[in-house]
Amino acid sequence: MMFIAAGWISILLLVGGVALDRTLAGLIEKNFDDQLEYMLTAMIGTAEIGPDGEVFFNRPLGDQRFLEPNSGLYWQITGDGHEDFPSRSLWDRSLKVDRDQGHKAHFYNSNQFAGEPLRVIERSIVLPGSTTRWWFTVAAARDGLDEQIAQIRSILLWSFVVLGLGLFVLATLQTWYGLVPLRRVRRAIQHMRTTGTNCVTDPLPAEVQPMVEELNALLAHNEKQAEEARTHAGNLAHALKTPLTVVTNAANAHAPDLAETVLREAKVMRRQVDHHLARARAVGRRAAGQARANVWDSANAVERAVSRLYEESRFDVAGNRAAIVAIERQDLDEILGNLLENAAKYGGGSVFLTVDTEPTAPLCTITVEDDGPGIPLAERTRMFDRGARLDTGKPGTGLGLAIVRDVVEIYGGAVSLDDSEDLGGMMVSLRLPRAAV
Repeated sequence: MMFIAAGWISILLLVGGVALDRTLAGLIEKNFDDQLEYMLTAMIGTAEIGPDGEVFFNRPLGDQRFLEPNSGLYWQITGDGHEDFPSRSLWDRSLKVDRDQGHKAHFYNSNQFAGEPLRVIERSIVLPGSTTRWWFTVAAARDGLDEQIAQIRSILLWSFVVLGLGLFVLATLQTWYGLVPLRRVRRAIQHMRTTGTNCVTDPLPAEVQPMVEELNALLAHNEKQAEEARTHAGNLAHALKTPLTVVTNAANAHAPDLAETVLREAKVMRRQVDHHLARARAVGRRAAGQARANVWDSANAVERAVSRLYEESRFDVAGNRAAIVAIERQDLDEILGNLLENAAKYGGGSVFLTVDTEPTAPLCTITVEDDGPGIPLAERTRMFDRGARLDTGKPGTGLGLAIVRDVVEIYGGAVSLDDSEDLGGMMVSLRLPRAAV
């Protein structure tokens, strides 16, 4: 990460340095050009045509360097058919006129003098009293200009080098200091792993406290899931132990009804496996993410499926069509399917499902009522046990209400049995958490 930061700092400083260099060099060169243009304007302002048709100055130019040979500041006036009129500083040299640039004032660099690069400004005009187009040229050595630009670039280079190093050091210190809380979190996690605790208890900076709280919540959630898995595995092993013992004893004793015993105990084991698989699926889907299901859609879909199995029964669905609960649709379908099937199987032919009987309550209440004989009050608690049945004359496994209770509790809900005031039979009440809006 530090190399990436150093790379970005270098790129930004390079771009900024180039832009600043261009700007400052342009300003220095413009100031130099302005001085040359001022001298050119002064030349044109003092130039006149004499009686012999030649150019002369009505007053001398003010800069003393025009009078010193090879001083680095020169002027020259050139006209077709006339001799060049040079400054004394040119001595025995003359300036080449660039006639291809037009008549307006223009600047260019020239290397016509060996070892003395020049900055030149030219302009052509026709002076009053003459028909000749005269070329006025002012040239100055670039040594001073280039030296100023070189000094500026040297200052910029070293300034940006120092600035870059300073920024890199600051970025390094900031990164190191900014990661101090994370290093403390890492040490706290190491301490948690070595001591066997299941949460981070070490005091940590406020900057990372929300992350630590989320980490502790995740650890608690994982611990809860692991404990549930251990409980489920233990319950399943315990539930399968008795049927396996019965089968083993029958086989060792060469019992004449061994086949019937194996089939009977296999059904018992299958009921137990189905029950624990249903719980495991519910736990897995709950942990997968934020569950949402529309109760009305689920109730109608289940009612259509169950009504095909129990055509002699009448099913009515009513209530809040917009109720949304925090449960997976597949688990809600399984819950309602068990309840409607039980109501149709053990009822007298009428089943009434009401969705969200209390829309303003924190939990969504769903009731399933039938007109059957009901369940005695003393037996209702036992009905949630695995394999519990009152009417053994009808087919079933006795796991329906047990599965309903387990799945509902996994999602933080509850289920209860009451008497139905409208139909006179049993009423099962589900209370499920509402989904967040």
